[in-house]
Amino acid sequence: MIYLRAMSQTDDQQKNDRVQRAFNLTLAAVAGQVGCLTLVVIFIALFGGLWLDNYLQTRPLFTILFLVGSIPVTLVAMFWVVRKATAQIKPVSEDSTDSQEEADRGK
Repeated sequence: MIYLRAMSQTDDQQKNDRVQRAFNLTLAAVAGQVGCLTLVVIFIALFGGLWLDNYLQTRPLFTILFLVGSIPVTLVAMFWVVRKATAQIKPVSEDSTDSQEEADRGK
């Protein structure tokens, strides 16, 4: 009886570790997406501003305007990516994990 109780605690701990690991990987993926999106928006603003300044011979004007304007664009894009990612996260219920574990054990 004592062995079964200790075994179930380690099973619970392993289940919690798996859930925590999946959650951490999801957070890392969202952070990576947001970081890459931020870089893309900033590079587009930088190179677009440099090209337009070179074309119109207004050296720092459009580059600075585009870089400052990229801040709200980046913030909106970040919120959009995070909301979309969090909408896809499904909560783990106790019943579904128990039935999945029983199916894994062959019960």
